[in-house]
Amino acid sequence: MFTKTRHLESAFRHIRSFTLVIIVLSIGLCGFVFFKSYQLAAATQHKIYILVNGKAIEALAADRKENLIVEAKDHIALFHQYFFTLDPDDKVIHQNVSKAFYLADASAKRQYENLKENGYYSSLIAGNISQRINTDSISINTTVHPYYFRYYGTQEIIRATTIVYRSLITEGYLRNVNRSENNTHGFLIERWKTLINQDIKIVNR
Repeated sequence: MFTKTRHLESAFRHIRSFTLVIIVLSIGLCGFVFFKSYQLAAATQHKIYILVNGKAIEALAADRKENLIVEAKDHIALFHQYFFTLDPDDKVIHQNVSKAFYLADASAKRQYENLKENGYYSSLIAGNISQRINTDSISINTTVHPYYFRYYGTQEIIRATTIVYRSLITEGYLRNVNRSENNTHGFLIERWKTLINQDIKIVNR
């Protein structure tokens, strides 16, 4: 009788120990799964997928400060690309300049109005002249906001018989704004003006 009771107590202790081990292992497994899930979720938040030509391409998200200079320079170059890339077509001129206006304040609009009043765009159309801009360098000071910049570029003015190369130097300030579809870098150019715009050479075609 007593022997059976001891066997039952021993069996009960083994079952209880086994159950505790299972519970501890289950809790440990759940904790491990939760931890790994949290790590995966955190890693996913640092990934961006960009849609390019119908395909999703993964890009890594980074703090804005890490890419500040790169994004700022790209914003400045893009603005000048839109503003100074012109063809003898009123619609093309309007489309490009309109895109540039999203990246700058009223100072860009004033320069456009001055050029328009002086007949610059109408002379491009009448003379079948195209204009291109090549970025040489961009200097920017990111220690003080808004950020002062100076742009150095070379214009190509393509005529029927010649190509005129002109040195272009402009300056202005960059202010942080919210990103949008029309302003993906989240900057706005302020107090923009042209410092130098003079002929370098003329090449016969």
